[in-house]
Amino acid sequence: MDLATSSLVSPAPTKSFTPTRTQRRRTWQSRYARLLVASDALVVAAAVFGTQALWLGPDHAGVSAVPIDYTTVSLLLCVAWLIALTLWGTRLPRVVGHGVAEHRLVIAASFQLFGLIAMGAYLTGVDLSRGYFLLSLPVGTLTLLASRSAARAWLVARRRRGELSARVVLVGSSEENARVAGEIARQPGVGLTIVGVHTVEGAGENSWTDAHARRLERRLDELDADSVLVTGGGHIDAHDIRRIGWGLEPGRQHLIVAVNLTDVAGPRIHTRPVAGLPLVHVETPQYSTRQRVLKRAFDLVGSLLLLGALSPLLLVLAVLVRLSGPGPILYRQERVGQGGVRFGMIKFRSMVDGADARLSELLTSQGRDGAPLFKIDDDPRITPIGRILRRYSLDEIPQLFNVLVGQMSLVGPRPQRDAEVAFYDDDARRRLIVRPGMSGLWQVSGRSALSWEDAIRLDLFYVENWSLIGDLVILFRTVKAVFAPGDTAH
Repeated sequence: MDLATSSLVSPAPTKSFTPTRTQRRRTWQSRYARLLVASDALVVAAAVFGTQALWLGPDHAGVSAVPIDYTTVSLLLCVAWLIALTLWGTRLPRVVGHGVAEHRLVIAASFQLFGLIAMGAYLTGVDLSRGYFLLSLPVGTLTLLASRSAARAWLVARRRRGELSARVVLVGSSEENARVAGEIARQPGVGLTIVGVHTVEGAGENSWTDAHARRLERRLDELDADSVLVTGGGHIDAHDIRRIGWGLEPGRQHLIVAVNLTDVAGPRIHTRPVAGLPLVHVETPQYSTRQRVLKRAFDLVGSLLLLGALSPLLLVLAVLVRLSGPGPILYRQERVGQGGVRFGMIKFRSMVDGADARLSELLTSQGRDGAPLFKIDDDPRITPIGRILRRYSLDEIPQLFNVLVGQMSLVGPRPQRDAEVAFYDDDARRRLIVRPGMSGLWQVSGRSALSWEDAIRLDLFYVENWSLIGDLVILFRTVKAVFAPGDTAH
C-alpha cells in the first residue's frame, strides 16, 4: 500500500472569487501581455515616426512607383512590426521575464520583418528611402530591448515580493521536492511561488491513484494554485504524469515537469518526439573556431574602445594612487589563466606596500587559512583611496591591457591564485578551459557574499553555456554593479 501525504509550505490566504471561473481566467499574464502591447506600440511608433521626421523632414515626397506617402508607410510599418512581435511569441507567458530568451525573439522578429520588407521592395521595384528604412530598424530594436528590460526589472522586483508569479504545488518524493524547492528559492525572480507540497512515497505498481488525484485537486482549489510541478521520485512514471495533466483545468492550470538537469542553458536543450517518446537532447559544450575567433575579436575591439574612452580616468587614478603612499602605481600579481598557464595580472595598487607578506597572518587570525577565496574582512592593509577603488572596481581597469595581449577576456571566470587553484576538484578545473575574465557571472551575482561552492557553480555554468549575448548581458550587469555596488563590494 502506497503512502501519499499532502503538506503546506508557507500557505497563502485563500482568495474568494465570484464568479470563480471568469475572474480566474483574467490572470496576471494577460494583464502583463497587454502592458507589453501598449509599451511596444509606443516604442515602435516613436521610433518609426521619429525617424521619418528626422530623416525625411516635414516636406518629404511620396514613395516612388506607388501612390503612397511616407506617413502611410510608417503606419503600415508600425502595424507590421507589432504583428511580427506577436507572431514570434515575444509576449508569451513562457518567454516574458526571461531576459535573453525574450530579447532573442524581439531581435529575430525585428530583423526578419525588415528583411522581408527589403526583399518585397526590391522585387516590386518600390524605392523606399534607405536612410529612413535602415535607421528605423536599429533605433526601434534597441528601444524595444530597453523597454523590455525596464518591464522585466519591474516584473522581477514584484516577483521577489511574491507577486505576479505562478502559484505552484510540488508533486513528488520528499527528496526531489526539497531539491527543486531549493533551486527555485535561489532565484526568487523566476516567477514560481511554491504554495504547497504533495509528497508521494512508497513502492507499488500504482503509485498515482484516484485518491491521490482527488486530494491534489482539493489542494489546488484550497491554495488557488495554477500550476503543478512534478519533481519526480516516488515511483511517478510517465503514465502517472499524464493522468495528473488530465485532472487540471485546461487554460488555467498548467503542468510542469522538472527534468533532472541543472546548470544547462536553454539553447542547449531541445525536445524531439520520437516514436511517441518526448526525447530531450542536450548539446555538449562546443568551443568551435568560429566561437573562439568571435570572442577574441569582441575582446580586442572592446578593450581598445574602453582604453581609449577611459584613458583620462586612468591618468587621474594613477596620480591618486601615487599620492596614497609609498609603493608602485600598478600592482602585479601572478594568477592562473587558461589551461593552467600563469600570468601577471595588473591592477592599481589598493594596499600598502608589502601587503602580500601579511596575508598568511591575517588569514590565520580570521580562521580562513584553510579555506579558498582569500578575502579578509575589514582588511587593514587597504589604503583610503584603495577602498574607493575597490568598492567601484576602479582598481581593475588596468586589466584591459591583460585583455589586449590575450591573457584575459572581458568576461570569464575570475583568475585565481595558485593557492586557491589547489582547492580545485575535477569539476572546478573546468574553469581553466576558457580565458579568465575581468568580470564574470559570479561577480555580478553577489561578489564577496557568495560561498566558494556557489562561485564555482556559476563559473562552470558560464563555461558550459558561453554565448556572445550572455557576455553582453554580463557586461551590462557589471556596469550596473559598478555604479551601485551594494554591500557585497570589497
